[in-house]
Amino acid sequence: MLDKFGPPSSGAAASSADLQLRLSDSKSGLGMEHGAGKKLIEITGPALSKRKLLVGLDLLCLFLASIPFFACELKALSPYRRGFMCGDPSITYPYLHREAIPDEVLIAGGIIITGLTIALGECYRVRFRDVSSKAFVRNLYVSCLYKELGCFLFGCCVGQSLTNMAKLSVGRLRPHFLSVCGVTYASLNCTPGSYVAIVSCRQSDHRLEEEARKSFFSGHASFAMYTMLYLAFYLQARFTWRGARLLRPVLQFFLVLLAIYTGLTRISDYRHHPSDVLTGYLQGALTAYWVAFHISPMFKSSSSDLSPTDTLDTPLSPHHTVC
Repeated sequence: MLDKFGPPSSGAAASSADLQLRLSDSKSGLGMEHGAGKKLIEITGPALSKRKLLVGLDLLCLFLASIPFFACELKALSPYRRGFMCGDPSITYPYLHREAIPDEVLIAGGIIITGLTIALGECYRVRFRDVSSKAFVRNLYVSCLYKELGCFLFGCCVGQSLTNMAKLSVGRLRPHFLSVCGVTYASLNCTPGSYVAIVSCRQSDHRLEEEARKSFFSGHASFAMYTMLYLAFYLQARFTWRGARLLRPVLQFFLVLLAIYTGLTRISDYRHHPSDVLTGYLQGALTAYWVAFHISPMFKSSSSDLSPTDTLDTPLSPHHTVC
């Protein structure tokens, strides 16, 4: 009889005590951080080492995704030497030395505009919203910025690697190919409609000839569409102010408009064919959607990353997010 009504088992007592301790810690944590609305979940021991290892794995993946891009930019590989049909008017346009949007402006603008907006957005979230982090980095801002900018840069590497792989593999001639090559159909003395497999260019600058064989598909169009559309997705996820109903849509409209304008300048500069630009738009848009909705945490539910025991440590309010 005494055994039946004796004290509970030690395992059950320990579990109950652990639960009460978690709940008390949670309440005290909320009390200490009430007003700041921020909490950093402590990680120590093997879990800390594991997360550091995962950060190193992230950096390795970022490097691997950028290899095709740098292989093309550093001229490690030559593009496929495609011929052309004699009399084809699509490659007879003049070579313009000036571009409406040079490579430097495109890269700097896309990364600075999107990166700066993300940096300011994450700073606002950490300062004024309920944000918690399971990262080993004690600075909440650095933790959130690492995840958002890391995903954005990964998408940049993937998108441009796909673009450069297509340029090298297809070897489509740019609209100004004959002008850069320094030849005409008359000087080639070819029969209209016949296929010219090999042509000896009179261009002394070999780099210009190599670039004239990288038309498909437009890197400017894909990069501009990826960066601007990704930023539009970021505004959709983070810009939650309801004061002006049309402010967010009009900002997103101008971002996409800027990306479209960038691609159209490649046609007017005779750098790409219209099909090259359209393909670049599609590739950039698909990459932005993939990264924003399937890799970045911006659209993910706050509770999806937490286990039931974690929710005891970080009670989620309607505005509470995890970075």
